[in-house]
Amino acid sequence: MDNLIAVVAAILYFLAIATIIPGLVNQTGIRAKTVLISAFLALAFHAWLLSDLIIEASGQNLSILNVASLISFIISLVLSVAMLKTRLWFLLPVVYSFSAINLSAAAFLPSTFITHLEQDPKLLIHISLALFSYSTLTIGALYALQLAWLDHKLKAKKALAINPNLPPLLMVERQLFNIILLGTALLTGTLITGFVFVQDMFAQGKAHKGVLSFIAWLIYTTLLWGHYQKGWRGRKITWFAVAGATLLTLAYFGSRFVREIILS
Repeated sequence: MDNLIAVVAAILYFLAIATIIPGLVNQTGIRAKTVLISAFLALAFHAWLLSDLIIEASGQNLSILNVASLISFIISLVLSVAMLKTRLWFLLPVVYSFSAINLSAAAFLPSTFITHLEQDPKLLIHISLALFSYSTLTIGALYALQLAWLDHKLKAKKALAINPNLPPLLMVERQLFNIILLGTALLTGTLITGFVFVQDMFAQGKAHKGVLSFIAWLIYTTLLWGHYQKGWRGRKITWFAVAGATLLTLAYFGSRFVREIILS
């Protein structure tokens, strides 16, 4: 049954993608209603699949593929809701593609990492903050890449202003820093709860998570300081945002990928 749900969700995600791409390529109107219906139906099936894969009688299955699928769901949900107010057509095909791939991998390549969060509410708070901070800062990295692409095209005089499907450059920049500010606040909460609630945070095999997450926090705080105090913009912002998201990816998934996928 889970495989069927995954196939339906993936088809709906790709239907949304197929509706968006022609408008981006041809600079024509995009059928927003079709995209919305396809996307939110895909999200509904995606949520159904996650509930089946994660919630088990023996506890919560937070395997690396299930967590990756959950993060993809959060990012897709946030950007789909944001699509109601702003033009995010450039980002959505990338986000929906990753969601379709991750949910398919979780369904067709099942793995197990059972936890008991109901017995440890403090750990649940820490993990929730970690998931939302990583999702938010990943969205920030996507916004930074979109900002760099728009800036490059405008400097190359590609006349993107006539494309009704692309957002204004200044609006993207403003949204980018709001997202990074929120994500950094969530990451700060993640680090604090990790130090306070996680007893063996720096035990063997786990220390890299705390170290890499703290380095990422330094990168994001430096980025925000540089923007608001020194007026940093452009390519420098993109490098900082992508570097921070990359470090967090290594922190959250690096060792678990080796242990659960390569060595399993």
